[in-house]
Amino acid sequence: MAGVKPKKALGQHFLTDLNVADRIASTLDDYPDSPVLEVGPGMGVLTRFLLEKHPADKVSVAEIDTESIDWLRTHLPEPQPRIIEGDFLQMDLAELYPGDEKFCVLGNYPYNISSQIFFKVLDYKDRVECCSGMLQREVAERLAAAPGTKARGILSVLLQAWYSVDYLFTVSEHVFNPPPKVKSGVIKMVRNSVTDLGCDEALFKTVVKTTFGQRRKTLRNSVRSLLPAGSVLPEDDPMGGKRPEQLSVDEFIELTNKVAALRKA
Repeated sequence: MAGVKPKKALGQHFLTDLNVADRIASTLDDYPDSPVLEVGPGMGVLTRFLLEKHPADKVSVAEIDTESIDWLRTHLPEPQPRIIEGDFLQMDLAELYPGDEKFCVLGNYPYNISSQIFFKVLDYKDRVECCSGMLQREVAERLAAAPGTKARGILSVLLQAWYSVDYLFTVSEHVFNPPPKVKSGVIKMVRNSVTDLGCDEALFKTVVKTTFGQRRKTLRNSVRSLLPAGSVLPEDDPMGGKRPEQLSVDEFIELTNKVAALRKA
């Protein structure tokens, strides 16, 4: 595809398959009237399909590459979306979307910052009603991983506490310029009805990160660092012998409350 030169430092792999682009844009078909923020539009392949499905004044694109921004301004059809120049990870999304209106996030996400992008979405979980798009297949599988699977990790649990996460389809490496070395996967996250986890949210994050940081250890051993000296999960607690990837979100909430109680004892 002629146009913007892909930049390795920015993790740019431009999608060239229009059918795939259409399928990704269609993941937001349930939100025709919601504002949409596309992350890293590049040469606007996804953007064009978004503009076919959503009013232009509801579409914004966030792009850090000045060459891509110039391309978008001269090649996207009128009326154009709002083009925001800068690093998505540094943006104040509440400033971009003032008030309490919900919005969606979509993108062909750069592999090198995809996890950071989803941590940022979590920071705005009360505003982001749907987040979908394409990322490295291994990471996409991790976000949607169910309890008891090896792919399950920190983001699996943290995201699934607040979102229903589905792995939709796999994308070949041959439909990009330049082709990445791995396949890609498309996911869709829809905000669930949870407003309160039923535990200390900050401690929940700490428990999840601590246990997966020592994922080869049983939970009884991995939570020791979070407890006062001499405190430990009781020997008869069946959760103590498990490992973090075995736990559901509800079980992590239960574990968090157990840790909180032991810290107060």
